[in-house]
Amino acid sequence: MQFMRLLGRVVVVGIAATLASCSANNLPVLTASVTADNSASGAAYPSIGAAKAEGMPSPFADTAATNSGGREVIKNPTIADIMAPSPLPEMSWGRPDAPVTIVQYASMTCPHCRNFHKVTYPELKRRFIDTGKVRYILREFPIGKTSGNATIALRCAPPDKYLELYGKFMEQQPQWVSLEVRPDAIFAVARQVGMTRAQFDACLQNQGMIENLKWVKDRGRKLGIVGTPNFFIGDKLIKKELTIAEIADYVEQGGTPTAAASP
Repeated sequence: MQFMRLLGRVVVVGIAATLASCSANNLPVLTASVTADNSASGAAYPSIGAAKAEGMPSPFADTAATNSGGREVIKNPTIADIMAPSPLPEMSWGRPDAPVTIVQYASMTCPHCRNFHKVTYPELKRRFIDTGKVRYILREFPIGKTSGNATIALRCAPPDKYLELYGKFMEQQPQWVSLEVRPDAIFAVARQVGMTRAQFDACLQNQGMIENLKWVKDRGRKLGIVGTPNFFIGDKLIKKELTIAEIADYVEQGGTPTAAASP
């Protein structure tokens, strides 16, 4: 009996350690609340079938990850760098001229992004977005094949359904996330906002959409994004999951995080 109690404690500790430090390759992450983009070349590709036309671009190509030192990173990005025009519409909520802009980079399979959306985002929306104090921008940073497929489906939803579908993917992560890509499970979430199977299948083959999403991720890397969730508040990059107390502090400071609150 004593052995069984000891074994139970070991299992619980092991599970907790796994949840606290996840990454694409099960490598240590920068903090306990960030899923790191440590994927090897190709690991961020959604699987859309082996039959791909020769010369067709691969989705979410990660070739730069195999060339250490070959990736350009802006050391101190300016607001102009962060807000550079994207080939995809910016998904944002709140007043365009709000005094503080928060940009979140998220991966659909990231448990820390899920926690932020469930725990912190509702209060962020109520206290700061709806009151005109914050403009909130959500940008895609898929880590892994499964996240890639879900991200494509997310962008194929009507713009007014985007945040709703994002929330469903976050809330239902345990039902559709797995080591192997399961398009049927991903579609089971997408259809909850009215997407048909024909639309979903066509979406996964939309090479223009895939290339545009690749641009968004590559641009994030150039700005210094290393995992998810990562945030920009003003021109300050914060590489951890934010709490509502930290957000409130940043808003009070006019979007300039204090030295004590910065990672």
